[in-house]
Amino acid sequence: MAHKTPLGSSAPPTSCLDLWREKNDQLVRQAKVAQDLGLSLRRQQLAQDALEGLRGLLHSLQGLPAAVSVLPLELSVICNFITLRASLAQGFTEDLAQDIQRGLERVLETQEQLEARLEHGLRELWDFVLHVSSLLPEVLPALHHLAGLQAALWLSTNHLGDLTFLLQTLNGSQCRASEDLLLLLKTWRPPAEESDAPLTLQDARSLRDVLLTAFAHRQGLQELITGSLPRALSSLHEAASSLCPQTVLVQVYTALGTCLRKMGSPQKALLYLIAALKGGSTWGPPLLEASRLYRQLGNTAAEIESLELLVEALSVSDIPEAPQLLIEVELLLPRPDPASPLHCGTQSQAKYLLASRCLQTGRAEDAAEHYLDLLALLLDVSEPKRPRLWKDARKGARESPHCSPWVSATYLLQGQAWVQLGARKEAISEFSRCLELLFRATPKDKEQGPASSCEQGCTSDVALQQLRAAALISRGLEWVASGQDTRALQDFLLSVQVCPGNQDASFHLLRTLRRLDRRDEATALWRRLEAQTELPQENATWSLPLYLETCLGWIRPPDCETLLAEFRTSLLKTCDL
Repeated sequence: MAHKTPLGSSAPPTSCLDLWREKNDQLVRQAKVAQDLGLSLRRQQLAQDALEGLRGLLHSLQGLPAAVSVLPLELSVICNFITLRASLAQGFTEDLAQDIQRGLERVLETQEQLEARLEHGLRELWDFVLHVSSLLPEVLPALHHLAGLQAALWLSTNHLGDLTFLLQTLNGSQCRASEDLLLLLKTWRPPAEESDAPLTLQDARSLRDVLLTAFAHRQGLQELITGSLPRALSSLHEAASSLCPQTVLVQVYTALGTCLRKMGSPQKALLYLIAALKGGSTWGPPLLEASRLYRQLGNTAAEIESLELLVEALSVSDIPEAPQLLIEVELLLPRPDPASPLHCGTQSQAKYLLASRCLQTGRAEDAAEHYLDLLALLLDVSEPKRPRLWKDARKGARESPHCSPWVSATYLLQGQAWVQLGARKEAISEFSRCLELLFRATPKDKEQGPASSCEQGCTSDVALQQLRAAALISRGLEWVASGQDTRALQDFLLSVQVCPGNQDASFHLLRTLRRLDRRDEATALWRRLEAQTELPQENATWSLPLYLETCLGWIRPPDCETLLAEFRTSLLKTCDL
């Protein structure tokens, strides 16, 4: 049967077709050059220019009546445009579906069938176009490529019914009755492109492999969450054995570890988790799963170590890598569901899990310090009101035989929370409770034997002094903010006495003496501070707990050098007089 070409839609001169084809190829090569530049402004600019070039070329092609001889090039340009647009946006947008629909309508235009099909949706449009395409063998490779992008869009938006129908239609009579998407994807054989076909960023067969991996991954996770473990194992094995990028393989291995643990094969599960940890830089999910595995095996020490490593891993920001300018597996995967084994939460959530497990397993001292670290972390993310957390922290602290420093630290942190909320009265009250406990506390008798690392951090002379100074300075700063400099002066004087080496306390005291016009005392203190700044500073030989370092950071006075310089200038002026 001869091709139908509407009147007025004769093919353009060969020279125009060659020019358009050359323009497409040049833009594809430009995008590939951009891909090799890594994360850079130059890469972004080249890719964006290529995208705009493809948009302009497509506008030129679709500004003319559709012609069978031009359709392979036009559909290839649409595919290149959608691929580059989706990869730069890291997702499919609604207008890309419209670009696909416009491509299908152009196919129907060449067969004078458009008017009868305009009222149908994309699914019906694909059905009709793929039946018509049997009359247009030269268009078939580009049409399958476009179908691959439609499949990617429907998979990413979870339109699995439409995707199944599309693949059944692509595969023809051999798979019409099957609704197994994995089988349909494996059966799909996109026709090979001719050697002289227009250049594309990604061919249909590569796209089919991406779809196969992404769907196996998605299905395996869903089956794992719903408890269909044998089916999940099969799907995840399918994903692992396909062309799976390393970042996705780490996720698949982690999910396999979860699946095998739940199926009662802990040793096999452990092998997959070790492979996941060796295979990439995203260690959070496999470490969390490892902690669950060790807990199931009753290995508390290994469980706690895994959680400690998890907290550390989540504290490090991942260095972003430049995504490929292609449709990648990651682009088609949903964000991890909270029920998914790939969801490892935030550093604060991991710290809470670590603290609670330490408390449950009788490691009260470790639990108390982890809770205090957690409270300090939460204050930096504006979550100061967490009643259960304060309760757990104090419970962990009180179960320690040396509870006063632990509990007092929770009052110090809660006081800082009230400061951030602007509740000055409540903040002063918390700092006062903290100090009441701290001045009852005494350092642990060193002859009682070795303490845990956490215990040593909190009950040593140095930590206790710093904690007292932090609470006094914190309350003093609130007195200053309330305009009560005399009360502030008392707290700053006491902070210098309880922790003589704390320069922060001395600087706050100097500012207050200066405001109260107590020149002789201020001058004497200034001279001591000047002498201290001129001496070489010795490195601290102790390590303070994270929460205490955080507290000291909050109360550190700004521009100490400027204060000393200003005081020096004022003294010189006084001498001149």
